[in-house]
Amino acid sequence: MLTKRLLLLITLILVLFLLQSFFWVPTYENQAAGNPSRLVTYIEASSGDAKILNPILNADSASSNIVSQVFEGLLDLDENLNLRGRLATDWRITERAYLLVNPYHRFPDGHEVTGPQLFQRITRALKEGLITDMPAMERPPELLPAGQRTEKISLVLSDKEGKPRVVEIPLTIEIPERVAFSLQQVDQDLFDRLAPVLGERYFEHFPHEKFIRYQENLPEEEEAALRKKFSVILPVGEHNPTILFHLRKGVKFHDGHMFDAGDVKFTYESIMNPKNLSPRTPDFEPIKTVEVLDPLTVKIVYKRLYSPAINAWTMGMLPEHLLNQEALNHEKAVRGLSEEAQKTFGMRESQFNRHPIGSGRFQFVEWQGDEFIHLQRYTEYWEGPAQYHDYYMRIIPELFTQEVEFRTGAIDFYAAQPHQVDRYKNDPTYQWFSSLGFAYTYIGYNNRKPLFADPMIRTALGMAINVDEIITYLVYGEGKRTTGPYPQNTEWYDQSIQQLQYDPEGARANLETAGWKMNQDGWLQKDGKIFEFTLITNNGNPIRKNLMTIAQNAWKKIGVKVNTQVFEWAVFLNDFVNTGDFDAVVLGWSMGIDPDLYQIWHSSQAGPQQLNFVGYHNPKADELIVRIRQEYNRDRQKQLTHKLHRLIHEDQPYTFLYAPLSTRVLDKKIVLVEKGPDGQEEFKKIYPTKSGDITSYFHKWRKLEFTPDFH
Repeated sequence: MLTKRLLLLITLILVLFLLQSFFWVPTYENQAAGNPSRLVTYIEASSGDAKILNPILNADSASSNIVSQVFEGLLDLDENLNLRGRLATDWRITERAYLLVNPYHRFPDGHEVTGPQLFQRITRALKEGLITDMPAMERPPELLPAGQRTEKISLVLSDKEGKPRVVEIPLTIEIPERVAFSLQQVDQDLFDRLAPVLGERYFEHFPHEKFIRYQENLPEEEEAALRKKFSVILPVGEHNPTILFHLRKGVKFHDGHMFDAGDVKFTYESIMNPKNLSPRTPDFEPIKTVEVLDPLTVKIVYKRLYSPAINAWTMGMLPEHLLNQEALNHEKAVRGLSEEAQKTFGMRESQFNRHPIGSGRFQFVEWQGDEFIHLQRYTEYWEGPAQYHDYYMRIIPELFTQEVEFRTGAIDFYAAQPHQVDRYKNDPTYQWFSSLGFAYTYIGYNNRKPLFADPMIRTALGMAINVDEIITYLVYGEGKRTTGPYPQNTEWYDQSIQQLQYDPEGARANLETAGWKMNQDGWLQKDGKIFEFTLITNNGNPIRKNLMTIAQNAWKKIGVKVNTQVFEWAVFLNDFVNTGDFDAVVLGWSMGIDPDLYQIWHSSQAGPQQLNFVGYHNPKADELIVRIRQEYNRDRQKQLTHKLHRLIHEDQPYTFLYAPLSTRVLDKKIVLVEKGPDGQEEFKKIYPTKSGDITSYFHKWRKLEFTPDFH
């Protein structure tokens, strides 16, 4: 009896909760009956609350969602994933490069290298066409005089207990004469092109120790670490890519203050300020200088080749006048903070992070923690105000509740789960959008282990798994097979690469070729050892857990004995993945659009706590990865990524399984509003961009009182 009463009580509470949600925001049925404001109010759900509403500090999806509406970057991505100007109207990328004179080297004809001789020979070779494929120059090369600079270099070493310690060493650097090149485009092969003039080993034989001076009697460990940095401190060939941004005139922050180049410089300096602990620091670390040329012109000089750098400028810009030291000091004084709190007060402690002011399409109104965040359209936005007047992000942790509220009209957007997709596709009330995201699921093998060292073995294991069945039965068809490390909806992915075919017999034959023979118990055996390993994954992800079982059964059929284990995320990550102490894992990557895969696939990133945790090592792949991140020409970059994709596919360090489809659902009354040739409003069907994002043109969305017919 008690159980029945409890069940009735729980049901009643749930009904009452849904009713309050229903009446919290009127549904479509109520719109025409007295609440027309609902037609210009957009409401979506978030599983978790935001943390910090500051573009240089946020690191969670809920915060990022709000930040993207309130703030705007210099650039963003258009519907074809190409960069376009936002707060910047245009930009130009050039290069200033420097070649140090190496007086301890000889030219190919035996003559000693001097500054004037080097300059003359390069100039003559350029005129005579001896240096091939040289990019166009903005002005002729220059010979710069010798100079000197002083600086401090910070080295991270370990103490006796293995804990990190930072050592600062003052340096005096004698800079020899340099030949300077001003190029109209970045060229990572510039110094290789000079080989006919320089001869061999010009760079390798530069005596850095004769130009870099430091204190005597430096401890051996510190001196050894310092010497490893010599080529970075004084590079023989130095690339300085440069971006010149022209900013949009007349852009205002939401408080009416004008946006200018000073805000760009301030945003960069705030990111690089160690006190702020910005997660964006790695994106901006390659920058050498940020210079304000005038209120609407910014010059960014980089200290090395790093082509992903341009994408960093899609991040929202901060208002300097509200967050500079003067503003923070004023806030600290008026808030009545304790003496201890005042000592540590900085940008992270500012109330700005809960009451942000940006220059985006929507301005902040209210944040009720764990309930909702309310934004309002900014009517003075430079591109014109959004169609929606109000934007709400409601915090609804449970997916079941999200769906119920969506179907009652209390929220406007729903990300359907794989098992729900067919239902929405067959419901005439809704419009749905199914597209590939930037993620993929894989089985990763520890390439360091002798068992997985041979690509033939890894390929055979992949051939034994029926990926099509996994997609059909495990994710209800909401996935697409993938062959390599790039998202399929980017041009970096090579569509011509053939999928690994499901072929258990072929897999067994490959393993037998590698020396594995079936024993009397039905297991593959070699040198007295059974082909046996442990496959692990994290708890809380039923798809990965089920996938692990499917793989185990598939491998059993070809004679491979696999044990499976599931761990809590923290244990899984800290004890196994980060340490490299595992055989194989089931995991997934969520990728960006940039072609740089250095952290995941370069062999230098295979240590503890690093992302190449499977220990993949191929010198050809390493070379391609470096060239890709240093290539600024998009067409050449595409060619390089296709080569890398094919190489990794051949090596099979992962068994690449599938990229999940994402299905978003909206009411059909929500449309895209545009101006026709006659100036009249036209209603159009919402469509996803190349990335699969349907919210790219969110500012043009509006709800209608009726369902339009687009047939």
